Amino acid sequence: MAGGSWLQRLKQGLGRSAGKLGQGIAGIVGGRKLDAAMLQEIEEALIAADLGPQVAARLTAALAKSASRGETDEESVRRLLASEIAAILEPVARPLRPDPAHRPHVVLVVGVNGTGKTTTIGKLAHFFAGEGRRVVLAAGDTFRAAAIEQLKIWGERSGAEVVARAQGSDAAGLAFEALERAKAIDADLLFVDTAGRLHNKADLMAELGKVTRVLAKLDPTAPHDVILVLDATTGQNAIRQVETFRETVKLTGLVVTKLDGTAKGGVLVALAEKFALPVVAIGVGEAAEDLRPFEASSFAHSLLGIDNERPVA
Repeated sequence: MAGGSWLQRLKQGLGRSAGKLGQGIAGIVGGRKLDAAMLQEIEEALIAADLGPQVAARLTAALAKSASRGETDEESVRRLLASEIAAILEPVARPLRPDPAHRPHVVLVVGVNGTGKTTTIGKLAHFFAGEGRRVVLAAGDTFRAAAIEQLKIWGERSGAEVVARAQGSDAAGLAFEALERAKAIDADLLFVDTAGRLHNKADLMAELGKVTRVLAKLDPTAPHDVILVLDATTGQNAIRQVETFRETVKLTGLVVTKLDGTAKGGVLVALAEKFALPVVAIGVGEAAEDLRPFEASSFAHSLLGIDNERPVA
């Protein structure tokens, strides 16, 4: 998704989600009176759009309160829903910022197979390098030669140094070596890639725990962030992934990718409501510029297919 402002790319990327949700609301409201039957239909539409039952109940309760004011037209319903969703998202819209007390600030990036962890790391490196930060990347997905090569390419693009070993090397040892190197060159950030692991595979999850323990041997405060990358196309399954990874590592934030390839973008709202974990960035395309820090209002308005009242550059 090339060209245009971030807000334009976000609206385009959330087009499928907004289409599903917006069409559902349009088909329900249609000039009818906002009564119990309509509220039930709207709640079902919100659940179908992957916002989850808790969020759907909260939003329909807010709509019920608006009924006394006569705000029943489609535009009013959309704007009220966007406002309520933004209120849910605002507390978790906290971008990743390196802590100057830690050099380097170590970020461990985890997730199941195919979520786009390696690409996400590359795009984050590109973003922070653009701010003038010195970045090191650890090619810790030692199971896949392609992941190692992919990270090297991102390193070349962003000017980040990449620490890598041969395919099949010990991931924990690689992470230790990368942290040593990042310390030696006084890097601002170290991003540690990890192998995509099915969240129900105990041995792979145990290896993830080993990586965190090894990093702590060199820096007792590391990792300073553990970011879980989630693929929006998995919908409600993303909730189970968060629950399982939290049993192994202390998650500090989420990145939600592939929002442009799904009508299930509402799951981000369900994640925010259930876990209150910071959403540090979202992805709406393949280009480096299509991964950006998360902003609540622009997302909420784009999800409802309406103009954002707080434009983002």
